[in-house]
Amino acid sequence: MSSGLFSPITFGKVTLKNRIVMSPMCMYSCEQKDGKVVPFHLAHYESRAAGQAGLVFTEATAVLPEGRISEEDLGIWNDEHIEGLQQINEGIHRHGARSGIQLAHAGRKAVIDGDIFAPSSVPYKDDWKVPKEMTKEDIKRTIDAFAEGARRAKEAHFDIIELHGAHGYLINQFLSPLTNKREDEYGGDRESRFRFLDEIIEAVKTTWDGPIFVRISANEYHPEGNTMDDFLYFAREMKNHEVNLIDCSSGGVVSARPNVFPGYQLSYADQIRNEGDIATGAVGMITSGIQAEEVIQNERADLIFVARAMLRNPYWAKAAADELGVDLNGPKQYERGWM
Repeated sequence: MSSGLFSPITFGKVTLKNRIVMSPMCMYSCEQKDGKVVPFHLAHYESRAAGQAGLVFTEATAVLPEGRISEEDLGIWNDEHIEGLQQINEGIHRHGARSGIQLAHAGRKAVIDGDIFAPSSVPYKDDWKVPKEMTKEDIKRTIDAFAEGARRAKEAHFDIIELHGAHGYLINQFLSPLTNKREDEYGGDRESRFRFLDEIIEAVKTTWDGPIFVRISANEYHPEGNTMDDFLYFAREMKNHEVNLIDCSSGGVVSARPNVFPGYQLSYADQIRNEGDIATGAVGMITSGIQAEEVIQNERADLIFVARAMLRNPYWAKAAADELGVDLNGPKQYERGWM
């Protein structure tokens, strides 16, 4: 059998050797709360590249200190962050993998000391901190921070940028009518709610010339939230702005408990890919090679984002290859065990 999962794919000038992606996942490891890389990060990311993932993403990396999900997150708001991120990339590239960075701002879901910001002054939950409604100056400063984050990502030698527009973080808060109550040009109808992401994409393109992915929450699990028709509109707009792929997750905008089962978010990637005519990434309890192969072969998504399963097994790609009967070349140091 010719494997789809282990076939290459190209985005712009970047070719991935297979369709397996280590999904961005917070590691809460910056003990000095300065956003800088520590030895754990170097070992963590390189081990997944040695395991033969085609693309390895760092965790959500904050473009501003107040945009961290937690104070232990990685940052890219300062040039001092570049050197450590370069070291991560050296380890990833050493094994023939490509590297990605997820640029993020947590908005009202930031759990930090000091002020937090959102499109509207509405807390995530009643007992959470109340965010400040962003002024036009705050919005411009944040858009500029994404562009500067992209510049630093280029200097750190990342191959792909993903903008975090999912899980109820800042970009998602602007996109959703559940969280965006603004009455200016950044709120109201879906065209206006898209404006913030639109301007971020265009700003990032002034400092970055590589592929751009965007992660979205394609189901808000609330009857008054965005519908699939809205997400298809956003997808088509992103394609018009030369976004290369939409990474289709769900939830997090408001407190909700979705029904979780193997591949439970796959239908979003499938529908957006085939109705929005844009490449997509599938994520959400995709845990086996056979399951992932079916997704690629049936053209339901273009990449498989593996999260917790890859925390359990850094060599998930090897296990998937064994399931599918694919010969996978690993690090020469491991050849005795991989034969």
